[in-house]
Amino acid sequence: MRKDRTARWLALGAVAAGLAVTLWFAVLDPRVEDVPTVGQGDYRLETTEGAPFTAATLTGRPSAIFFGYTHCPDVCPTTLGDIALWQQELGDRTAAMRFFLVTVDPERDTIPVLADYLSWSEGIIGVTGTEAEIAKALEAFRIYAQKVSGEGADYSMDHSASVLLFDAEGRFSGRIGYQEPVETVLPKLRALIPGAG
Repeated sequence: MRKDRTARWLALGAVAAGLAVTLWFAVLDPRVEDVPTVGQGDYRLETTEGAPFTAATLTGRPSAIFFGYTHCPDVCPTTLGDIALWQQELGDRTAAMRFFLVTVDPERDTIPVLADYLSWSEGIIGVTGTEAEIAKALEAFRIYAQKVSGEGADYSMDHSASVLLFDAEGRFSGRIGYQEPVETVLPKLRALIPGAG
């Protein structure tokens, strides 16, 4: 009886692990064959600078894009702190890159709310839009985001935590993992900035 129960729990654990791996590769991490299209789509959002944010925005200068939200208790503040450190390490080269925070919570994250949230994060541009346009962007960037129920406006969001990197041509060039060591982050950023490699 005990052996049957143990075997059942082991089988359930294996299934859960398999589902987690499938979710990671199918939803949270773009497939290699999909890489050329990451970030491409007909979404139209707005930045805290009052400019449109579309697929065309990705061209001109390299970009680092993070999806999060202002009510995020841990991942987002940590990542914004990491970005500030990367910018400090890049020094004058920081101006050659753009850093964006695209909200996964357009219901609460209006332009004024995002602008206030990012007021201490120099050089990071906030991006928001309607729920429909944010949904298009999530699909285009292969980002997972899901509302976690709470009472009224007291809810949280589960979401992908990587920073996506794009070259000056708007092509997806890789990602920076959550709390990835700065020693491996900086070479990725410098590779995108002319003369910084």
